[in-house]
Amino acid sequence: MSDVRIRPLVEDDLPEVLVRNNAAVPAVGELDAERLAELVPMAASALAAELDGDLAGFVIALPPGVAYTSPNYAWLSSRYDDFVYVDRVVVLPQAQGRGVGRALYDAVVARSSASLLLAEVNTRPRNDVSLAFHDRYGFVPVGEAAPYGDGTEVVYLAKRIRAEGART
Repeated sequence: MSDVRIRPLVEDDLPEVLVRNNAAVPAVGELDAERLAELVPMAASALAAELDGDLAGFVIALPPGVAYTSPNYAWLSSRYDDFVYVDRVVVLPQAQGRGVGRALYDAVVARSSASLLLAEVNTRPRNDVSLAFHDRYGFVPVGEAAPYGDGTEVVYLAKRIRAEGART
């Protein structure tokens, strides 16, 4: 098994990130190039994972207080104020089961001084792989919603990553 290397996303990554993101729909929301280019600069962490020098996955995690028009971000922001929110994480199929997701989440946590790590996962259509990963990582459900009006349902998840108000 190769070691996972985590590094910041750079502009040259964005075309491949866009393709990989949209190939992972409905597990993540679809993006266009303009929306991705707006999202990355808002991020608390925008990271790539590499295995053997190739992109194996990525994560974009947001802090509170950014101008992001996601209903999931709005739901979580209305309830929490000291967090980092995993807006999207994608692990390429050939890299699954190799520690990429854990490495990405560990890197988000290491780069954040927030007390909570927040995420949402589809329960309709059901994303069993992601639900199991988040459970193993220590997330607990904090709410449910049907945020898009299209039949999609999500569970909101939280994990305490440091004492409230603690700074690293």
